Amino acid sequence: MSEDFVRRLPNSGFAFNFSSAGRNAFHLDIKMLLLLVLIVGYGLLVLFSAVEQNSGPVISQLTKISVAFAVMTVMAQISPIVYLRFAPWLYLMGVILLICVAAFGYTVNGSQRWLRIPGLFSFQPSELMKLVVPMILAWYFHDRHLPPRLKHLFWAGIMIAVPAMLIARQPDLGTALIIAASGLIVLFLAGISWRYVFSVLGLALVCAPALWFLLRDYQQQRILTLLNPESDPLGAGWNIIQSKTAIGSGGLFGKGLFQGTQSHLDFLPESQTDFIIAVLAEELGLVGVLALLILYLLLIGRGVVISVQAQDTFGRLLAGTITFTFFVYVFVNIGMVSGILPVVGVPLPLVSYGGTSILTLFAGFGIVMSIHTHRRISL
Repeated sequence: MSEDFVRRLPNSGFAFNFSSAGRNAFHLDIKMLLLLVLIVGYGLLVLFSAVEQNSGPVISQLTKISVAFAVMTVMAQISPIVYLRFAPWLYLMGVILLICVAAFGYTVNGSQRWLRIPGLFSFQPSELMKLVVPMILAWYFHDRHLPPRLKHLFWAGIMIAVPAMLIARQPDLGTALIIAASGLIVLFLAGISWRYVFSVLGLALVCAPALWFLLRDYQQQRILTLLNPESDPLGAGWNIIQSKTAIGSGGLFGKGLFQGTQSHLDFLPESQTDFIIAVLAEELGLVGVLALLILYLLLIGRGVVISVQAQDTFGRLLAGTITFTFFVYVFVNIGMVSGILPVVGVPLPLVSYGGTSILTLFAGFGIVMSIHTHRRISL
């Protein structure tokens, strides 16, 4: 029988891969799962040091990781055709929730980002959009001619801009930029013409002076602090100065686990969340940071392989975007901690303390695993 023959389920475009029925009984990609476990385990060790060897936050983080793992497993069971069919409704629901945040959301530390369900829990709808925006764009380009035409790019831009602007008004510029970046990654993977890319970059450079006046005072201060943190060493520049000091003092092999001074003597703020990689660099040195970066690169590489092996446009665009958005997370966090990017409040993925980010990331990897394990069978 010809190797070009492909069997498909009726009206679906996806089928079960019988050759891996045993290995994929739970539709989990073993390689990706192993890398996630290694990164999370490494992160728990660093977190244990960052919280002064207090087991409470570590147990809390482990509980959140367990819930996130369960969510990932559930997401992996759902066929990609389900995500394809429900993408428009998920996007509509996400936009409505963001509008509800603007109207009824409650404020924490000056930001109105949360919706509260009385007697149950609170949540950030913006986290949902980190997955829904790539999903709706992958749905939009699924049955359209690629590379995309100008009119398709226009509507795709609207789909990106609506949630990004609603989130930026909360204000949450960091999340808005992450969501915008995920949308742009979809356009890039769809084969957008370089002519459009350079045109947008040129327009952004021309508009940059005007955009400066649209930023809030604290956002302008973050950019000014990036350019010269020593101008306010005891105020706005404190975080960056102490972070760079911790990273530099670690040297090649670090001061030793649990032996860091910047974090344990309370010089380094947010040591268990946004600036946790400074703790890692100080205590385990360049070698410890490189070990984490290698694990990150292997995980990203696995995601790229899965996206390349995807057998339709929707799966290819969605898996690729989730993977490269994860790279953006890593790049932005390390960039802001090392002083080459403004501080925007993006945690180090799978390592920083917190539940919302972990849940979103694991859900995304569950979707990637679903795309890989629900492939068609080739006979």
